[in-house]
Amino acid sequence: MTTQQISDAELAGQPAAYWTGVTYEALIAYTRAQQAEKGYTQPQFWLLRNLSANDISPDGEGMTLPELREVMTSYLRPEDDLKAEAEVLLDRGWLTQDAEDRLWLTKEGEQARVDLARNAPAIRAALHEGIDDADYVTTLKVLQQLVRNTGGIVA
Repeated sequence: MTTQQISDAELAGQPAAYWTGVTYEALIAYTRAQQAEKGYTQPQFWLLRNLSANDISPDGEGMTLPELREVMTSYLRPEDDLKAEAEVLLDRGWLTQDAEDRLWLTKEGEQARVDLARNAPAIRAALHEGIDDADYVTTLKVLQQLVRNTGGIVA
């Protein structure tokens, strides 16, 4: 489907599910490509974030891969291999693993998380180029209403 040659009325009849799917895939591909250029993957960053008491982790306690997979279930993709990603972070010294197979963030891993997070504003800026904040907010409100209309829960 293309929007280049159709009217607003025709565009209004387009299926939202199609466009949200296309958008999701494009945003993920772009984000992951930008991260790969910097030498890390999105799942690696998520592992660091989920193990950091200064970010997503409520207490900074170590977690097993199944526990991490469970807390990341809403945003992991089928191709994401947390075991392989964790092994890279273990090799870099950003994580350690204890006798119970719990992964722990090291001091170096926390610094890496902080450093990698500095890439996010540039990625966001590129994705939001040509979109003013009011239009962006309106779009998100529309998407939230679509979720509510299906009986879904808007967090």
